Amino acid sequence: MMTVVFYFDIHYHGLSLWRTALRLQHMYLLLALAETGSLRAAAEVLNVSQPALSKSLRQLEDEFGTALVQRSAKGVRLAPAGELVAARAATVVRELERAKEEVEWHLRHATAHVTVGLSPVSAILLAPGAVARFSARWPQVRVRLKDALYPFALQQLRAGALDLAIGPLPVEGVGQDLIVQPLFDSQDVIAARRGHALAGATRLADLVDAAWVLTGPTGGPGDPARLRFEALGLKTPQAQLECESFSTLLGLMLMLDIVGIMPLGFFERYGPRTNLVQLPIEDPLPNITIHVIARADAPLTLPAQRLLDAFVNEAREMGAVVDGSPARLYESREPGGGY
Repeated sequence: MMTVVFYFDIHYHGLSLWRTALRLQHMYLLLALAETGSLRAAAEVLNVSQPALSKSLRQLEDEFGTALVQRSAKGVRLAPAGELVAARAATVVRELERAKEEVEWHLRHATAHVTVGLSPVSAILLAPGAVARFSARWPQVRVRLKDALYPFALQQLRAGALDLAIGPLPVEGVGQDLIVQPLFDSQDVIAARRGHALAGATRLADLVDAAWVLTGPTGGPGDPARLRFEALGLKTPQAQLECESFSTLLGLMLMLDIVGIMPLGFFERYGPRTNLVQLPIEDPLPNITIHVIARADAPLTLPAQRLLDAFVNEAREMGAVVDGSPARLYESREPGGGY
């Protein structure tokens, strides 16, 4: 394990109060305790003796001036202060590992990986072309694509499980811990199986009493409540079915007399081949902007940045709404949405 010492110089009104040093081992120690819940198990994970681990833990607690773990007959768990320190430690460890990965890439063209969470419409419209572009120039990089439905992608991104997320923004926007860039607009459509009694409906008023299916979370893009029935003086229909994936949605709509919302790009790709039709609704339907999202406190690795470039270039070629600086994320907390 490499030894890295972090020095923190604390100032108050220009006066240096104290200096402290934290070693990378201290960070691994706290993370191992959080994962195992046991001093003995954590010592085994770190390949050190339990007395040595206990000594390092005391040093760490002395540095912060408070208890970082709580002991009980069942083992140990992080105290509130320990949770705070562990969250920062996880970020430091993760960024050091990514830095090592980038250096190894430059020195030996070693294998690297990038993990991207994709909403269904971005997976269908952008991923094939973007991954092809990227892999042609970065064949040694392993790309991991994960299904990431709104709003869970943001949780995964904040936890460090994703390098990038491409899809929705919550209606209330995102916090300052995330940075976003719009990629393209996604038009909503309402669909039903061919032969449905409402297949020729032209107004939302015709669908008030229809059997609706909700895709994704309540209040999300797949919720009929977002179609603004109330603005038209209509009651908002209640969904009779809920599902989390578009593959489930297709299976349900193929066999049941239900109507549902889906992105136009998704419908054009899968609707006709699954015997679905787009309802010719004349009332305006939401136009959703799909964003690429990343953490503000963690710079993208070089491969991740190049994969982002590939997604932005793919969006540009399909006539998407793209910011003028394609390879750079910028801060934005405006509300949006997407699939």
